[in-house]
Amino acid sequence: MAHYAFLDENNIVTEVITGRNETEVVDGISDWETHYGNFRGQVCKRTSYNGNYRGRFGVIGSTYDAEADIFILAQPFPLWTLGPNYDWIPPLGVVDNVTTHLR
Repeated sequence: MAHYAFLDENNIVTEVITGRNETEVVDGISDWETHYGNFRGQVCKRTSYNGNYRGRFGVIGSTYDAEADIFILAQPFPLWTLGPNYDWIPPLGVVDNVTTHLR
């Protein structure tokens, strides 16, 4: 079982579905990203809960960065900045009981 994220024109995930594994060939189809994308008329990217595809699971509202080939979670708070590993980092001085890195 594989998961696929559909993207809008701004590369924002609008829906996630369960679909065929990339290794499955059905009726000559083996490129499921392209197949699902063409069927829906949207860009489709495989994603996975365990981070094997594109860094992290592409949840609704997250952004797909094509250059880095990774899903980036939505910015949790306005002052948080995107770190080098595409994690959100709070500004200095945030109290210790706040999660310091969101994945």
